[in-house]
Amino acid sequence: MKYLSIAAGLFAATTAVAETPVLTVYTYDSFVSDWGPGPAVKAAFEETCGCELNLVGAGDGAALLARVKLEGARSDADVVLGLDNNLTAAAVASGLFQEHGQTVTVDVPNPFGEAGTWSDTHFLPYDWGYFAFVYDNTKLATPPASFDELAASDLKIVIQDPRSSTPGLGLLLWVKEQYGTDAPKIWEALADNIVTVTKGWSEAYGLFLEGEADMVLSYTTSPAYHIVAEEDQSKSAAAFGSHYMQVEVAGKLAATDQPELADQFLTFMTTDAFQSIIPTTNWMYPAITPAGGLPEGFAAPIAPEQARLIAPADVPAIRDEALAEWQAALSQ
Repeated sequence: MKYLSIAAGLFAATTAVAETPVLTVYTYDSFVSDWGPGPAVKAAFEETCGCELNLVGAGDGAALLARVKLEGARSDADVVLGLDNNLTAAAVASGLFQEHGQTVTVDVPNPFGEAGTWSDTHFLPYDWGYFAFVYDNTKLATPPASFDELAASDLKIVIQDPRSSTPGLGLLLWVKEQYGTDAPKIWEALADNIVTVTKGWSEAYGLFLEGEADMVLSYTTSPAYHIVAEEDQSKSAAAFGSHYMQVEVAGKLAATDQPELADQFLTFMTTDAFQSIIPTTNWMYPAITPAGGLPEGFAAPIAPEQARLIAPADVPAIRDEALAEWQAALSQ
């Protein structure tokens, strides 16, 4: 009888585990790292969902879209978190994502419409920021103030590949939006400054911290990490007068077998419980400012007139031209 009770208990426990729904979210590697938002987001969501949140690191941001396109309707993912405004048009064109059906008011600057509004029907934002080159101010007293000054210097930089990384793609579009038909000349001038091109952000920033380069493509908010987490004031973002803007988003896959949980997660993503995690783990501005505000060490965002952005619908055609220019310049 004792053995039957044990067996019954084991069966009940196994059944309970089997009935726990699992929501699989593809995201970028740094999000799921021990120091990223992933662990705190997982714990906070699982407190409310009665589910298991399975966060899967799948390369850098641009690699996420490539993976779900390759997997198609067979993908294990229910939600993809980590695309950005430069990838949303291509993502919608793939037919793999469905509309979120939610209305949200955000604290994300909107160069193409009324501030606070969010009009993308397929993707919801969770954070935003501006790309910038980060440097060690104890080693570089006078940083370049433009791409032209950077190209004219002998400084060594690390950047990310625009085919796999959202910062890399952001840099590509930043140069193209600012210089237009002169963009190839800028890349030709920058070619001898580039130490290497990494697949993703984590590798590039790691090389910079190891002293392999003078500057690294990152964000204006990156120094906040060193200030808040390490009490280190030695890292700064070079001011280029104007900076390209990034908005990171998440969307639900049309083939998900957990549509209600996916919707619940997207809604959770816009709550204070999620948004309060972002500043000191992802080191970006939250899409919706949490009740406690931003932590000390976060610089105020640059003025709106200093922001550069290409409308998401225009990105695919511009990207192809800019990528060809970039590849030609760096192959010489």
